[in-house]
Amino acid sequence: MNESRTKILLAFASVYLIWGSTYLFMRFAVETLPPVAVAGVRYFAAGAILFAIATWRAVPEPRKVPWGGHAMVGTLLTAGNGSVALAVQRIPSGVAALLVAMTPCLIVLLEWLWRRGQRPTAGVVAGLVLGIAGMVVLVGPSTFGGEPIDKIGAITVLFGSAAWGVGSVYARTLVRHESAVRTSAIQMLSGGVVVSAIALVIGDFGKFDPSTASARSVLSFAYLILVGSLIGYSSYMYLLGVTSAARASTYAFVNPVVAVFLGFVFANEALSPRVLVAGAIIVAAVALITLYGGDRNLQPRSRKPGEAMEVHEAP
Repeated sequence: MNESRTKILLAFASVYLIWGSTYLFMRFAVETLPPVAVAGVRYFAAGAILFAIATWRAVPEPRKVPWGGHAMVGTLLTAGNGSVALAVQRIPSGVAALLVAMTPCLIVLLEWLWRRGQRPTAGVVAGLVLGIAGMVVLVGPSTFGGEPIDKIGAITVLFGSAAWGVGSVYARTLVRHESAVRTSAIQMLSGGVVVSAIALVIGDFGKFDPSTASARSVLSFAYLILVGSLIGYSSYMYLLGVTSAARASTYAFVNPVVAVFLGFVFANEALSPRVLVAGAIIVAAVALITLYGGDRNLQPRSRKPGEAMEVHEAP
């Protein structure tokens, strides 16, 4: 096996496993750490590191890029992440990952209705219908079997997914830095500042008590910043440069499987028939949307000045 193929396989393994594991580590982090503060500080810290990397690389910027739009994008994305941090206090991390997997459904609809993009293909429509059915099975009435899913937790995740989807689509309308790392760093920094400010206003930072913070929560928080945000992000960036966008996007339907498995093994989260059936339906739906989502099947094209590849960290 040549070196290039080995690097590609390692990058795929990184994106699949690391991003899939962040749901479990987020659950561990908020056991003894305030959830909104965790989301804000995580994004701010990761953004600061990426900004330092972008500054060190010193990629020439032929135009001035306003921060306002990217600050809004960062706020929406960080709000999506913060919603998951809140929700995993009420629902299993695997269930949260399955609900987040519905985000591509919303993005497809927003691209079509908001940006007047390509009409969804038959495969995408089938994926949308299947995804909605899977969500109904997952959070629907007890007649589907198994323990019912906490409705507030589920709604919180779906609210965050909506924020994530709106932010992702809005980001495509903005002028970008030549350095994709700098663009993402600005978004993370801005979102981290806004969500940290919200955490300060609602008193979330005041809930932090070093004497009660467990080693598992602190180490999980460090993992989310250093491994989940930086290594996972870098691996995805590498994949976008060496393989098709469709293949790189397969993380969207692999991550929930990893999250459900890790939650079952390490957090004793139940694998009821409801979760298994809904999970299979949602994964199949996201696979259809990813594989038949129009320009997702194209190889990355050359960028014009001010454009950048679409790269957004998973929750």
